[in-house]
Amino acid sequence: MRIQDTAAIITGGASGLGEATARHFRTMGAQVTLLDRDRARGEAVAAEIGAGFAETDVTDEASVQAAISHASAAMGRISAVINCAGIAPAAKTLGRDGPHDLGVFQSVININLVGSFNVARLAAAEIAKNDPEPDGSRGVIINTASVAAFEGQKGQAAYAASKGGIVGLSMPMARDLSREGIRVMAIAPGIFLTPMLQGLPQEVQASLAQDVTCPKRLGDPAEYAALARFIVECGYLNGEVIRLDGALRMQ
Repeated sequence: MRIQDTAAIITGGASGLGEATARHFRTMGAQVTLLDRDRARGEAVAAEIGAGFAETDVTDEASVQAAISHASAAMGRISAVINCAGIAPAAKTLGRDGPHDLGVFQSVININLVGSFNVARLAAAEIAKNDPEPDGSRGVIINTASVAAFEGQKGQAAYAASKGGIVGLSMPMARDLSREGIRVMAIAPGIFLTPMLQGLPQEVQASLAQDVTCPKRLGDPAEYAALARFIVECGYLNGEVIRLDGALRMQ
């Protein structure tokens, strides 16, 4: 599937990895609709890059269905989904203030894991309507995992669990959707210079970069976007999780 022929929806598209992917895809000629809870920022980014926007709560079935219907009508179809929406609060299982707040844990799982599945399952029904390419392909879903799925740190019980679920989804979802010609992939980023990290002092950023094997720097969201584009265009990639982390292996 050529990127210039792609009609993509990108969750979390108003900032971070999602915004970088939206900008890259638009530069390469793809149609894009941003799905995000932040209406002001989402509409601003969409207007700047010539994309569509739909205010969306990924955990709500009606909200996602409305966004998908809007995107499909605006672009004529949907052929790619990039799930970047997520949160990453830090809390230990048992901290100084007591046990991990159960509501926080459930919220992280609901947004990061259930939200990604919610978007994927509803978008798959739309992608399945596309005319197949010569090899039977109709589209691709890219979910965002994390190196925390494999090497979660202190305070990441909820986040690591949610991202481990994304890893576990990849193969069974790819098998589920094979009949419809829909591929499913996941990207597991390492430490990326997203808005959350940009707010840290330079010395903290430099310290984090030193843990990366090579190159010793934080990841650029543009590199995530480039990999997402490669996955869209490389039709034989399916059911796999790709680590994008500079060979970082966290202790």
